[in-house]
Amino acid sequence: MEEKWKTTAMLVVDMQKDFLKPEKIMQVPGAQAVIPNVIKAVEVARQRGILVVWIVREHDSMGRDVEFHRSHMYGEDKEGPTIKDRVGAELADGLDIQNGDYKIVKTRYSGFYGTNLHSVLQRAGIDSLVVTGVQTPYCVRHTVFDALELDYSSISVITDATGAAPFSVEIHEANLLDMKNVGIATLTLKEWCA
Repeated sequence: MEEKWKTTAMLVVDMQKDFLKPEKIMQVPGAQAVIPNVIKAVEVARQRGILVVWIVREHDSMGRDVEFHRSHMYGEDKEGPTIKDRVGAELADGLDIQNGDYKIVKTRYSGFYGTNLHSVLQRAGIDSLVVTGVQTPYCVRHTVFDALELDYSSISVITDATGAAPFSVEIHEANLLDMKNVGIATLTLKEWCA
């Protein structure tokens, strides 16, 4: 294993059924298309010995831990997205948590907010991050910008292994440009694998 991979982690953000299936209320348009690239990115990360961290949302069925602006989706007579232990909170088909991976449960956009992600990465000696998942203007962006604020020395986003934005490809690309403008590497899967 190359030395640089020992200090690198891949963050896989919100690749859960409720965000990926077209019939779901929180479905990210275009996200289905990135699933094969996320599968490939995780496979390559494992081959390189990179720590794979699964960042997922899991909420209480009553919505007591969800953002205020989404709380109306939860309750006794409602089936809100990514409820803990329900099918919608499961990873997309083809993705699975394996021995040696780590799982972080979040209830907000950023994988760092209110979680132990930063301390886990520090303890593992991680200073470089590679980010995949959904969705670019929300959970991916917030996680990346928090990593930037926490001084990770290298942060990359795999542009075709991150979910398309909710309304247009332009939003996806604009968010990637914002990230690039503050020093985040924006690479295609092919470029990252090379």
